[in-house]
Amino acid sequence: MKAVAVIPARYGSTRFEGKPLAMLSGKPMVQWVYENAASCALIDQVIVATDDHRIARAVQEFGGTVRLTASTHETGTDRVAEAARDIDAEIIVNIQGDEPLLPREAIRQAVEPLLDAMTISMGTLKTKIRDFEDITNINVVKVVTDARGFALYFSRSAIPYAKAEDTPSDIFRHIGLYAYRKDFLMKFTELPQSSLEKAESLEQLRALEYGYAIKVVETQYYPVGVDVPEDVARVERLLACRLDT
Repeated sequence: MKAVAVIPARYGSTRFEGKPLAMLSGKPMVQWVYENAASCALIDQVIVATDDHRIARAVQEFGGTVRLTASTHETGTDRVAEAARDIDAEIIVNIQGDEPLLPREAIRQAVEPLLDAMTISMGTLKTKIRDFEDITNINVVKVVTDARGFALYFSRSAIPYAKAEDTPSDIFRHIGLYAYRKDFLMKFTELPQSSLEKAESLEQLRALEYGYAIKVVETQYYPVGVDVPEDVARVERLLACRLDT
């Protein structure tokens, strides 16, 4: 079963313009993400989807595959869907372009459930929150799952709510890596925005509100992304530590 990873990359980020091209230890960030995805044994092909010729040129220079997409997409998922429309693959993996430390093991964990069960249309990841500040940080999305590992809800609020002063130890952070069956991805991006999605500004809630199940696998990976220019130095230090091991 063929699985293709698509990395949505846009130049005009409001907090960090040109972010995919930010240099990290001698490589543009998009190259780190691309190479990590390509190193996963379950991924047959990696494609960068962008509307910017500067990003496209950079990807071509390091030997990567790129597809130019429309500049009107409101979400990365819409960009991924356009790039994937003509791809011959059963599984499409949406990999965020601002996580150069994302390991291949995490990608494998997101994809495997779709390989094991044809009834699963969408998979993603969670990891146990380690930093107390992340629990109340609205930029850190939380997720609760049922006994079978399927999502019950995603929120920017702290879920589950703790009645007592002691915070429960099993609060999980959602990791925005998604594996879709291609036919489901095409259907999903055609659905109107749901009320919960609009309230939380989380498009995965659209799937839940329309009755689609999302498999959520726990991983040990804890996201360290590049959101603003100040994050570059920290990620470079972490990359250097990884290269030294």
